Order: sequence, then structure tokens, then C-alpha cells
Amino acid sequence: MNAVSARVAATLKQLRGERRWSLGDTAQFTGVSKAMLGQIERGESSPTVATLWKIATGFGVPFSQFIRLDVGPPQALPAAPQAMRVTPVFPWDATLGFEMLRLWLPPGARSESAPHAVGTVEHVLVESGTLWLTIDGTLRVLAAGEGERFAADVAHGYENRGAVPLKFHNIIHYPRGGRA
Repeated sequence: MNAVSARVAATLKQLRGERRWSLGDTAQFTGVSKAMLGQIERGESSPTVATLWKIATGFGVPFSQFIRLDVGPPQALPAAPQAMRVTPVFPWDATLGFEMLRLWLPPGARSESAPHAVGTVEHVLVESGTLWLTIDGTLRVLAAGEGERFAADVAHGYENRGAVPLKFHNIIHYPRGGRA
């Protein structure tokens, strides 16, 4: 198990313990099956980015809480070759209420995100490639150097329909005093 997978497993176990949630409770709040949660917690499986977003949202914590390491350079969440990769640039900052992530999508890849807590706002900025961004059913196409700010409390998704890898940054502002 690599350091990021170990961090995900430990954070999941810690959060469940703090809330005194069973795997069944956790499955109910996150929408992730008990079996998958158990595999993640035991380090037998690494979650996809979409699954980890569900878990973070269910616990009401920032995404980067699961993948930030306290030492060493930022590392990406392990991913299958055709899956989104995420690396924290600036992990969750409670004082400012935000985190900044760098995302990479290979050609043909898509990642769907369930609605975040009311008041959550995302800012995306395309570094290279073209991003097909869907926000509550509305498509917006962003080229390198273009960005979009949107309320992230609706379903949204990221897609790379191009022939080259897509790289973009995502700054997520969480509501003050609310859940992530």
C-alpha cells in the first residue's frame, strides 16, 4: 500500500471512529457500499476520485483531508490508467475555507461529482487541453487559459473529449461553519 492509500484508509477509519459510525452508517451517509468501504479501510482497494468525493461529502470534510500527506511532496491519489488523477496543491485550509487541487484527465475520461454542501463554490482553470464541464445539465467547454466559477451544490462533471491529456486546477471554497 502506498502512502496516499494508507492515508485514505487511516482517515476513513479515524472519521468513522470519531462519529461512532458503523460501516452501514457510513454507507448510508456516503452512498458507497459497505463492502467497498471495508476494502478501502483495510487497504485492499484504492477508491476512485468519484468514490472518494462521495466519502468526503458524506463525512462533510474537504477532499484533500483524505490525500494530503504531512511530509514530502504532494502525491496523486492512485488511479487506473483511464481515470482522473488528483494532487493537492494547497490542502484544506480551515482559516481560509478552501483547498486547491491539480487534476489530470486522460483522453476519453469522465468524472462525475455529486452535489457538495449548499454554499460550496468551485473555480476551475484549464492549464492544458480542453475541459467539457457539465454543471447541473448545462455544458460549458473551456480551453487552456479559460476558467469557470460555479456553485458546486448541484451535480457536475468533468470530461476530456480531446486527444491529449487535460490538466486543470480546481479551487474549492466550502461554506463557513458548514459541512464540506
